Amino acid sequence: MSALLAVRGVSKRFGGLQALSNVTFGVDHREIVGIIGPNGAGKTTLFNVITGVYAPDLGRVELRGMDVTGWAPHRICRLGAARTFQIGKPFAALSVLQTVRIGALNRIDSMAGATARALEVLELVGLAGKRDDLGRHLTVIERKRLELARALATGPALLLLDEVAAGLRPNEIQEMIALVRRIAAGGVSVLIIEHVLEAVMRLSARRGVPGRGLHACLKSRASRWRTATCACSTT
Repeated sequence: MSALLAVRGVSKRFGGLQALSNVTFGVDHREIVGIIGPNGAGKTTLFNVITGVYAPDLGRVELRGMDVTGWAPHRICRLGAARTFQIGKPFAALSVLQTVRIGALNRIDSMAGATARALEVLELVGLAGKRDDLGRHLTVIERKRLELARALATGPALLLLDEVAAGLRPNEIQEMIALVRRIAAGGVSVLIIEHVLEAVMRLSARRGVPGRGLHACLKSRASRWRTATCACSTT
């Protein structure tokens, strides 16, 4: 079986900044892969290329065996890749339920079906009791949960998490780790970028650690290290 996600030789430059250079790695079905790096290392640029926000200068991205390089974000989402954002910005005038239902409508045509899906996801992430609250009134961790719910409502095979532990207290980090584990246990593959080392080390079977040489080591379940091109640049 081919990898769920395959990033092959991807490079991206912004003027004089080489954000990504010959990035190659994959995420298998039912796998959690973590990429660690400081702010500004290129991690979010990688997500933007994978999800169609940016087109790479070189290389390609494959999802479910299809070359999705240059596809619009909504097409990639429909194929099964959904992402969160590090800083959640809920719709100011929409409730938690309405926000998550928008995600569900990406895949489900009926309002009733989308509402049912949204309620199911809110139960999973622990926000069922906040369904009628406005998103702007949520706490930091609740906004993180809302980001997860909005992405999950699209029915992804691959969930891309952008620093879900950033800004959380130690006990909240533990709660988030437990939640991501529950999501993964349901069969969703996860690619997580993070600078909170504990979250990546406890969640992922393979981890990419960026260095100035643009290389990473991905640790396999068998604890053997193999060299792979880094997903992040420190330049």
